[in-house]
Parts: sequence; structure tokens; C-alpha cells
Amino acid sequence: MKKIVILFNLFVCIATAKAQDLYSKAYGDAKNPAMIFLHGGPGYSSAGFEITTAQKLADQGFYVVVYDRRGEGKSGELKSKYVFSEIFEDLNALYNKYQLTSATLLGHSFGGVVATLFAEKNPQKVSSVVLIDAPVDIQQTFKTILNSSRKIYQANNDKTNLAWLDKIEKMDPLFEEYATYTFAHAMLNGFYTPKHMSNEAKKIYAEAAKNPDFRYMTEMNPEAPRGYLKSQKYTSIDITKNLHTLLANQVKVYGIYGQEDGLFSPEQVKTLEAIIGAKNVYYVPEASHNVFIDQQTLFLNFLKNQFKKK
Repeated sequence: MKKIVILFNLFVCIATAKAQDLYSKAYGDAKNPAMIFLHGGPGYSSAGFEITTAQKLADQGFYVVVYDRRGEGKSGELKSKYVFSEIFEDLNALYNKYQLTSATLLGHSFGGVVATLFAEKNPQKVSSVVLIDAPVDIQQTFKTILNSSRKIYQANNDKTNLAWLDKIEKMDPLFEEYATYTFAHAMLNGFYTPKHMSNEAKKIYAEAAKNPDFRYMTEMNPEAPRGYLKSQKYTSIDITKNLHTLLANQVKVYGIYGQEDGLFSPEQVKTLEAIIGAKNVYYVPEASHNVFIDQQTLFLNFLKNQFKKK
């Protein structure tokens, strides 16, 4: 029995040490329901959420943990294998560091994929998953971007970019170039920002720009997408079946998406509604890919209403 206790303590120490290597920070009272934010990318960070929203969410009565994956954001100096198993080990280490037994995972963009896969393997540790502007079928997201871009270029008689789309659509959809060029057109056409930004969002972005960590909101480590593409073929992932598994395991799943997020068509959102229930999906007007900034009050109210203390 003594040996078992020693081994258990050794495991906890190792797990905590792994968590200490990562950048992470907690907001709010540890006695409140826990939420862990999983950032997008691959290659980006939690900075956008942390700077603008983490404390405000904590003020709603939650214990909010943010962190950056290995090789990304403030954890960018740490060596990463860019495999999901490593992400899962680090997440388990975070649970130990912050003494969490269960948490809601807030998965933004690619972080929604990570949240779903982790919850599938560890349903006892995840009470709920919230998909925040997260792809369900990544290949379908690419098609949405290309189709929407083509409509814009056709309307503008933009022959140069139409020719580019023709080249992209002939590429292997699992190649790095296909993903890189497709996302480039999403940025070119403003798919990540709302057409008419609310005054609330303008104020939040202006305040964020004064923060010393603002640069992490736009910095991207290109090694991360290359690494996950090589090791996990992440651009081929479709988490539809995984979501069904979560529901079967009594893990609640919610979705909150900006109506002006050009990465997802209304049909894709309806497909998600068919899986997890329309009442569990909030399709937010005048918001794009960073719905927690674009319509922050609506975002916070949604989470508060879904997870308020009983």
C-alpha cells in the first residue's frame, strides 16, 4: 500500500511539473465551477480570450483557466511533438495543477477539436464542451471558404483571384499549401471579422491593443500547423462521430458561433444543431470568429444561463 501511495504522489509531481512548463493562469474563485479555455490555431494562443474575456467570465461566477499549448503562444519556447497525446498529457497536468476533478472545456476554433477529442478519452473529467466558432468537419470549412471567396471574386470580376482559387482546388486538400492558401483567402475577404463591428467590440479591441501581450493575439507559429498536419493530418479531421460519442457518454455539448464567421456556412451550423440540439447552439448576430469579443455581453450571458449554479 505504501508503494502505491508513493507511486501516486510521484505521478502527481510529474504531472504538475509538466503543467508548470506551460504558460497558464487562473481567474476567479477556485470554489466556482471550472472552465478551461482551449485556444485556436494550430499556432496561436489564448491571449485574445485572456486579455478581453477571462476575468469578465470569472466575474460571472466561474473559475477560468487559460493556457497555451506547447510550441504555441507563451509556451512557444517549449519543444512540442505536435501530437494530440501530448496535448492530452498537458491537459491532465493542468487538472492536477489547479486541483480540478471536472471542468467545462471552452474550445475556440481548433481548440474545439482538441476539447472534443480530450473529452471523448476523459469523459469523467469533462462536464461539458462548448464549441466556440469551432470546425466540426475541417474539410467542409475549407470548401465553405473557397465557395464564399469565389462568389466575391465573381461579383467583382476578379480574374486574378479566381485563377488562384482554380489552382487551390486542384491541390491535394491534405497538403499544407492547400490549407495555407485557403486560410489566406479567408483573411483577404474579412471572414474573421464582422461586417459592422459593435461599439462594444470596438472598445474591447482598443483596450486590448494597450495590453503588453496584445502581440500574442496576432502572432502565429507556423511550425505548429505543419507539425500537426504531419503527425495528425489535422486538416482531415471530422469530429461528427466523436460528438455523438460525447452525448452517449452524458457529456453535454454546446455551440456558440458568429453569424458573420466566414469559415462556416449556415448549413454547417444547422448540421451541428441536428447533432447536439438546436436549443444548445447560439448563432450570434453581428459576430464573427472571435464571438467572445464581437458580442461579448451575449457570449457571457449565454454561458451564465447555461451553467448557472443550481
